Amino acid sequence: MYYQIFSKIYERAAKKMCFACQDFIKKGSKILDLGCGSAIVGNEFKDFFQAEVIGVDIVDRRILNLPFKIYDGRDLPFPEKSFDIVLLNYVLHHCQDPLALLKEAKRVVRDKIVIFEDLPEGFFSNLICKIHDLTFTKFFQHQNHSLSFKSEKEWEIIFRDLGLNIIYKKRRDNFPLKKELFVLGLSL
Repeated sequence: MYYQIFSKIYERAAKKMCFACQDFIKKGSKILDLGCGSAIVGNEFKDFFQAEVIGVDIVDRRILNLPFKIYDGRDLPFPEKSFDIVLLNYVLHHCQDPLALLKEAKRVVRDKIVIFEDLPEGFFSNLICKIHDLTFTKFFQHQNHSLSFKSEKEWEIIFRDLGLNIIYKKRRDNFPLKKELFVLGLSL
């Protein structure tokens, strides 16, 4: 129900995300939408990039018919190097263990990992992240763990420690919330 109510907002945001990624994703790519939620974003990436997109999530909340697999929260159900792109669209802060998720993303990707993430930087952005933690986890996801928002510098350290190179990053200020696009490549 939540996704249906806000679907037009998600579609507009997904189109902007596609434009932001157009220099990094080739037409016809095979994309894993990791933590696909409603599948709205994955569907936009499928159309925009004429891509093959498969969604995975721990619960099936799709409102669009995108190919999908349930993910157990530990091991992605795909062999190594199965995808050109792994897309993590505002997912990492929801994970109990974002490092483990990033390791799995690195295992199944051939080319790049594309991450959009909220940053708790500045008074208003930090406040909205806290409100998101309180409301989303309790009312929508019914999770019993807090969200793990990290700063840009904290993410950079995590990526480096996992052997992921930042190819591109861009702050996507959407006042009052600060957002960041990270495009990561694999270290040689």
